[in-house]
Amino acid sequence: MLELANRRIVLGVTGGIAAYKSADLVRRLIERGAEVRVVMTPAAQEFITPLTMQALSGNPVHTTLLDTEAEAAMGHIELARWGDVILVAPASADFLARISQGQGNDLLSTLCLAARCPIVVAPAMNQAMWASSANQANVDTLRTRGVIMFGPASGEQACGDIGPGRMLEPTDLALQLATVFPSRQLSGKRVTITAGPTREAIDPVRYISNHSSGKMGYALAQAARDAGAQVTLISGPVNLDAPDRIQRIDVISAQDMYEAAMAQVQACDIFIATAAVSDFRVQNSHSQKIKKQDNSSAAMTLTLVENPDIIAAVANSTPKPFTVGFAAETQEVEEYARQKIKRKNLDMIVANDVSRIDIGFNSDNNAVTAIWGSGEATLEIASKHQIAKQLITLISDHYHNSTES
Repeated sequence: MLELANRRIVLGVTGGIAAYKSADLVRRLIERGAEVRVVMTPAAQEFITPLTMQALSGNPVHTTLLDTEAEAAMGHIELARWGDVILVAPASADFLARISQGQGNDLLSTLCLAARCPIVVAPAMNQAMWASSANQANVDTLRTRGVIMFGPASGEQACGDIGPGRMLEPTDLALQLATVFPSRQLSGKRVTITAGPTREAIDPVRYISNHSSGKMGYALAQAARDAGAQVTLISGPVNLDAPDRIQRIDVISAQDMYEAAMAQVQACDIFIATAAVSDFRVQNSHSQKIKKQDNSSAAMTLTLVENPDIIAAVANSTPKPFTVGFAAETQEVEEYARQKIKRKNLDMIVANDVSRIDIGFNSDNNAVTAIWGSGEATLEIASKHQIAKQLITLISDHYHNSTES
């Protein structure tokens, strides 16, 4: 299981013989789906080279606080913002003392001061140093500030002593690090989400569309990513930034979205269709702008034909992903949604009333009812990001139940 899928880890390495284990730790973190950037203190570079850590992590290693080239690319503040967690392994007695005092005299300690993410340290030192009253006072100070301690373990040490002070083994550290984050309901799963409106061309400057803002679909994409999924977002034209760590495929028309969806369907475990897809398109759109004739009152007639039914095509594909549809209705919301779930062979449907001005299209809030074969759940009005998190939990639970049955 990829317990650390989509997670960004800043791995700090300080001076100590246990630094040789940090190379293996990088491998263990990447195996579990993480992206790793390594920061090394000057003392750490006496035990293991930055080149080794760069080769293993696949990213440049950061070693100097006052480095013009590094600051131009990814400055220390940006690096602190980049990480979902800072893991210092090994963490020497000197490093623990410096960060307990709030010092920022090298890159790694500065990152810890600037970080708003969890900080985890894996102490590694001689057993007498670990037990010293000064070190224990520093450890107590760090714990009261929310710094998480992994270890140390007890055992034989490089100096020949036996006792507490050994850094935990890389495999143990990687496993424990996953517990720092919220539940990874969809770790390693592949989720495809459609979002936003589609546009059906009348001529090069006019089109048929709807009021969908894409906000619900984008919120679901971020919630699925945070639950550990590998997310592909197929997006119609919206005024939203591409979410971080998500593959976005931009489309315009319903046919574009259909083709993008069918290209993804065999490679996804869960398909969530939040897009407001145009049901019809102009049969013969004009290649040039339609001009109004002077002194003419003649009406113009557009002939419309049906667009492909994306969610039905996905739900009837083989093999079929767990398929979730959305029903944006203005009346008899739940009744129409129940008809749709049966008609289109869906595993779940999410119904919302877009006639309300306080939720739905263009709003930052929503209120929905999730419906499945044997039940339903009503999610009261909340921000779309909060609704998205609740929906991803529901979808995850039903997906796992369906794969176990």
